[in-house]
Amino acid sequence: MCMAATSALFSFSPTPLRHGSSSSVKPKRLVCVSVSTNVSASSSETASKPQIELEFLGPKPKDDGTYPVDKAMAISGEKLLRNIMQDNKIELYAAYGKVMNCGGVGNCGTCIVEIVDGKELLNERTNAENRYFKKKPESWRLACQTIVGNKENSGKVVVQRLPQWKK
Repeated sequence: MCMAATSALFSFSPTPLRHGSSSSVKPKRLVCVSVSTNVSASSSETASKPQIELEFLGPKPKDDGTYPVDKAMAISGEKLLRNIMQDNKIELYAAYGKVMNCGGVGNCGTCIVEIVDGKELLNERTNAENRYFKKKPESWRLACQTIVGNKENSGKVVVQRLPQWKK
């Protein structure tokens, strides 16, 4: 018998049957088909975990002087800032970085962000960041090295995208 998380049992005859034929029927073979489902956490399970609210400021101000804002939510301590931005389709890279980035290992510097508010809700700078940002502001981080939350805290983090473009 076939065992899987979700399975279905099908049978088929290896040769087609003809209507009205009196020929003997060959034995059927059993085929097991497993179906994998990706079930997300229930809303009550997600609600019980601390949440981090994120605001992402655009790199250039609009005509009225305000910066465009994208928002996202994340469960504390579960994702990198880079992944949260990608999951929510929030622009992280400049043109060069879109095609020439390191894939999140912290050695290219194309995912630079500035933490405007909520620094205490993030992990400490990594060794990769300390090497890369020797002469840069303390508020600058690599999104690929920044863990949002610590599984216990909650609050709001404000992130400036592409701070090197800021006027």
